[in-house]
Amino acid sequence: MPGPKLFEPLTIGNATLANRIIIAPMCQYSAVDGCMTDWHAMHLGQLAQSGAALLTIEATAVVPEGRISYADVGLYDDASEAALARTLEGVRRWSDMPIAIQLAHAGRKASTDLPWKGGAQLPPADANGWQTVAPSAIAFADGQNAPTALDMDGLARVRDAFIDAARRAARLGIDAIQIHGAHGYLLHQFLSPLSNHREDSYGGSLENRMRFPLEIFDAVRAVFPADRSVTMRVSGTDWVEDGWDVEQTIAFAQALEARGCSAIHVSSGGLHPDQAIPVGPSYQVPLARAVKQGVTIPVITVGLITDFEQAEAIVGTGDADAVALARTILYDPRWPWHAAAHLGAQVKAAPQYLRCQPRQYKALFG
Repeated sequence: MPGPKLFEPLTIGNATLANRIIIAPMCQYSAVDGCMTDWHAMHLGQLAQSGAALLTIEATAVVPEGRISYADVGLYDDASEAALARTLEGVRRWSDMPIAIQLAHAGRKASTDLPWKGGAQLPPADANGWQTVAPSAIAFADGQNAPTALDMDGLARVRDAFIDAARRAARLGIDAIQIHGAHGYLLHQFLSPLSNHREDSYGGSLENRMRFPLEIFDAVRAVFPADRSVTMRVSGTDWVEDGWDVEQTIAFAQALEARGCSAIHVSSGGLHPDQAIPVGPSYQVPLARAVKQGVTIPVITVGLITDFEQAEAIVGTGDADAVALARTILYDPRWPWHAAAHLGAQVKAAPQYLRCQPRQYKALFG
């Protein structure tokens, strides 16, 4: 009998992952001036012992004004690079799990308070706020401070910032870069006609709206080592009429594949307050399935994947090549162990933990 598909290896670019479970990027809002703290060492360290195949560092801003909040991680100067290096040193001392980083710019959704303080956008005059930027001077929601529309010099500065961050990631030995093009942040703002009202070559047609995100991909791909992967996270739909949708996502994914993108990570929403999301188990899987039918590179799905059989069915039926876990693995940092035990597979565990293996699952740790 063949083993579970969830625990078969998966090749992305030049790397082969041990299984099909990926830890999604999850903002912790615990940085100081863009620099990781001890919280990140603890957070990432425990996830690196989970038995998943790949650990993705949270949305990491390429410029200070690209942070979602004042407590977001950045990779835009020597101090933030050094802080990330210290965190990685501790994690890697005890785990050989591959590590990716999500490079991001929040655009008009930047300058917010912490989620547990309400998460409201902070005006530029606030001590923890700043002026946001976007493709067009359209606020995310009524009553918010409008962003400044990026001019050509502004676009060049953002592009250069992604290049600089990619070079820093390469120096740090990061195994892969995921570019954040989802959840209503800057690159998604360029893609969606709801947020992009530009009248130049970066707005209007689908080709024009894809132009800047593709330029960012090309710029990052050009400076990140050729033997390491660059992937993109996308929102498969805005869940708003006349917004970004799955057909446009497929076209974007095909353009990315043609440029050497190693994988597409399909999420959804985040761009407009009127979004009507049909939230439920596997609710984003149909979006991944549609994208997978249009490309040959691996497609990763995410969103309310909590059950072992559910995850196995997603990859077993070919709806996606891998599942990404976020809140699920925060709640249960040993979810891959438990999935392997349930499905009759093996995961790698640190020798310090081998004695915890339950008697009935003696083959759990390979």
